[in-house]
Amino acid sequence: MNRKSLFIAGLSAALIAGCSSDTPTAASPTPPVAAAPKNVIFFLGDGMGLTTLTAARIYSVGEDGELTIDTLPESAFVKTFSNDAQVTDSAPSMSAYMTGVKMNNEVLSMSADTVAVDPIADAAGNKLGNNCGSKNGSPVTTLLEVSKAAGLSTGVVTTTRVTHATPAATYSHICHRDLENDIAAAVVPGGSGFNSALGSTGLDVLLGGGSQFFKPVKDGGKRADGRDLIAEMKAKNYAFASNSSEFNAIDGAKTDKLLGLFTSSHMSYDLDRDPAKEPSLAEMTTKAMDVLSKNSKGYFLMVEGGRIDHALHETTAKKALQDTVAFDNAIKAAIAKAKLTDPELKNTTIVVTADHDHTLVLNGYAKRTGKTASGNAGVLGVVKNYVTGAVEKDLDGAPYSIIGFGNGENRVQASRAGQSALDDSVTGAATYHQEAAIRVSAGNETHGGTDVFLGAIGKGSESFLGTIDNTKVFGLVKNAAGL
Repeated sequence: MNRKSLFIAGLSAALIAGCSSDTPTAASPTPPVAAAPKNVIFFLGDGMGLTTLTAARIYSVGEDGELTIDTLPESAFVKTFSNDAQVTDSAPSMSAYMTGVKMNNEVLSMSADTVAVDPIADAAGNKLGNNCGSKNGSPVTTLLEVSKAAGLSTGVVTTTRVTHATPAATYSHICHRDLENDIAAAVVPGGSGFNSALGSTGLDVLLGGGSQFFKPVKDGGKRADGRDLIAEMKAKNYAFASNSSEFNAIDGAKTDKLLGLFTSSHMSYDLDRDPAKEPSLAEMTTKAMDVLSKNSKGYFLMVEGGRIDHALHETTAKKALQDTVAFDNAIKAAIAKAKLTDPELKNTTIVVTADHDHTLVLNGYAKRTGKTASGNAGVLGVVKNYVTGAVEKDLDGAPYSIIGFGNGENRVQASRAGQSALDDSVTGAATYHQEAAIRVSAGNETHGGTDVFLGAIGKGSESFLGTIDNTKVFGLVKNAAGL
């Protein structure tokens, strides 16, 4: 066969093959690629100022050690002033993170014109009801509500009452943070006072303390309306836990909705926590992630180390530092768990910050102490000269502790000479109230107005940098997560 015959034979074969019924006439449809989940974990160390964070690092791992929060690759400083005050309280500061709106002290996730109206109270001081008025400001959308509207699962974990200011700012809108009965009602799907912005199903996870605001008065609670919100939430298919045993028995991977209320008021300080009764913050965080991660669209989870703030108000530094370490352990556990399914955190945005500072300071030219351990008070001890190691004395000839406060309950009213016996065994105790420059009533050390630290890792974390206002964090988180 010559070349021409070969060419004609090949062309004929090609044409026949092209007409074969086995060859598709159009490209086969490509199955759609499922959208990647959008996971956000927002960690809030209540009152965890920079000095507290530094002291907690020394307490836990020594001066040259690192906490998990120290290893976060992106960082910023955050300005915390509120709409009407140089020094904020937790309500408007957390609300600024959650909504992007500056509001007045005591106000939760409302417009800037909302006035904080003291709740109606009975003779015993119990807060009975909402006295906000119908024309006092308007609700502003929170990050949690944005996430819910996008189809994500949502959860709130805290060591305070779940109705306290920080957790409440994520899911409720009210003119005064003390209206905790009304805040509790906001989480009961379909019930009176339910926040409809949480969709028909409400929060997927709610863990912490504060059962008193979910129980009627007859059962030892604070609800004068007689409602049993725990029973109402169980009727809405929430698994419920009131202690560690019940909590541990719940398989998060097989649970769609979870409510855990482990104490009547706030959960215990980590130093005092009974593991048989109360789970740790790390355990609550990872269990919440188990429940929420079943949603292929992703989740929004807020985790608060809330009792850092309370210990600082008490000026009991050891409690504050231990709760800061427990908070850091929760961050570590969450990152490790997230990386099991998202190794490079390409679909997970994790932000860690504080809502405000306190007045804790580190005094003197103390020698390095290393971490606190048996026989070594560490940063909780008295100041010792960094050259000689001798105990330093003030002008009255008395020792003084490394940690002090700008204000607090323990202020010597005359010469400090009577404090000559002060030593590490005294200042290192869990119940020791560090001395303060200004005397205030017990438990009422104030917040501070200093900027706070923000660290971030994962998807979009590179956008967190510089010195930013707390209201800007809302948009940065929203954009980083792609919400």
